[in-house]
Amino acid sequence: MSDLEIRTGYVTVANGDLEIAAYLAQPVGEGAFPGVVVIQEIFGVNDHIRDVTRRIAQQGYVAIAPAIYQRQAPGFEVGYSDEDLKLGRKYKEQTKASELLSDVQATIDYLKSLDAVNSKGFGTIGFCFGGHVVYLAATLPEIKATASFYGAGIVTGTPGGGEPTVSRTPDINGVLYGFFGTEDPLIPNEQVDEIEAALKQHQIRHKIFRYRATHGFFCDQRDSYDQNAAEDAWKHVKQLFSQELKATE
Repeated sequence: MSDLEIRTGYVTVANGDLEIAAYLAQPVGEGAFPGVVVIQEIFGVNDHIRDVTRRIAQQGYVAIAPAIYQRQAPGFEVGYSDEDLKLGRKYKEQTKASELLSDVQATIDYLKSLDAVNSKGFGTIGFCFGGHVVYLAATLPEIKATASFYGAGIVTGTPGGGEPTVSRTPDINGVLYGFFGTEDPLIPNEQVDEIEAALKQHQIRHKIFRYRATHGFFCDQRDSYDQNAAEDAWKHVKQLFSQELKATE
């Protein structure tokens, strides 16, 4: 399928008194499309995340990237310098699982309010810290497909403290694909094995993909970019969303 023509813009997602800035991309024309929530790395809703959001929309989805640091740093968007990394980690440490889940649910509710969205099921995709967040969000009842890219800390903790996020695996409702680099210094291979074992134990439909690559291999704006791994992973993401979301249309 050739890429669809899309339109993009910034919107505001309401979550109680909190107004979350979000980047929205959707196909042009008539139709009810599945919705996909895109969750940022620690660097904010930057150019890479906006690009991913557009790429998903071009495949026939209404894609939205909410600013998950809205409480900590409204408008936060940086590059990949050491200073940017330090700042992004600082804000990450201030997040809480309950608030992140609430923000993702509010984003889903926003998508459901759009005439262009088919509300029968939603997908998520997240990178780096966002990969961890979408593993959390996979427990939300309306999430049917999750693509989690190199989410660190899933087996060692959860945002804001508490039992590790992997302990919530039994509550995952849909299908989860996990993408990891075997050379990732932030995620030992043993932790990937533990994630896979939990998914198997609780009979969660899943696939785990391992690439000879390091952290951030999907981002073509980082030195860690691995074209072969990124292209292969993208094929699987498209397959996941097509099978689990478009099949519900």
